Amino acid sequence: MTAQLIDGKAIAANLRQHIAQRVAERRQQNLRAPGLAVILVGSDPASQVYVSHKRKDCEEVGFHSVAHDLPAETSQQALQDLIDQLNNDPAIDGILVQLPLPAHLDASQLLERIRPDKDVDGFHPFNIGRLAQRIPLLRPCTPKGIMTLLESTGVDLHGQHAVIVGASNIVGRPMALELLLAGCTVTVTHRFTKDLPGHLASADIVVVAAGKPGLVKGEWIKPGAIVIDVGINRQADGKLVGDVIFDTAAERAGWITPVPGGVGPMTRACLLENTLYAAEQLHS
Repeated sequence: MTAQLIDGKAIAANLRQHIAQRVAERRQQNLRAPGLAVILVGSDPASQVYVSHKRKDCEEVGFHSVAHDLPAETSQQALQDLIDQLNNDPAIDGILVQLPLPAHLDASQLLERIRPDKDVDGFHPFNIGRLAQRIPLLRPCTPKGIMTLLESTGVDLHGQHAVIVGASNIVGRPMALELLLAGCTVTVTHRFTKDLPGHLASADIVVVAAGKPGLVKGEWIKPGAIVIDVGINRQADGKLVGDVIFDTAAERAGWITPVPGGVGPMTRACLLENTLYAAEQLHS
């Protein structure tokens, strides 16, 4: 392996330490702790794991954390009423609705119901629009975390050719906006893209977020490129793998994120960072 590992776990731990310090300083100034409300509907096992991690993170940094664990049959109206209640609660700086939701619920309607200044996931059209217009406020957590990982390499991003694999609302599209903001030339590929290997052959930065294990082959990577693997897929043997074939990609890349321990911890840390930002800058 020639690539240097980008250790998301260590970078996220440093960020949490910094956030905990800021929370302690706030308490010393008799200011309240930032408040995060997490809404979990149903019993999706992966969602339950993510939510339990988020609650532990809140505890670690000293946030006021509120849990709303609701049955799978909860109605759209009941969720809207709960979001309205949290929107009006001065102790809450961030509201997070854990996705995916049960099929009978309209997620986009619920995400739009969250007040933009409490949208710490950064999914509200208002916040995506701010990012598109180069005046970001609350930024989507995974792309924000990836920008922190890219900065950790010390590579100047200006003029770099970045290729994103996957065009989801959660990662691919906001990632393109973040990289444009950083001065990259950006290509977004998706399921209709022809010749994915050809696009990747010229990429200085590769961000893969397609949710397909082993989609990107190591030999497609340009020598020295930075590879960010957002994919997290559980194999039949229980092992977690990314969307990139790690071993062969690591032989060609300059920098690469592991799975697990790369992007995932940064997404969670950026949720905390957004909540702190909301408390300090938007609700003080």
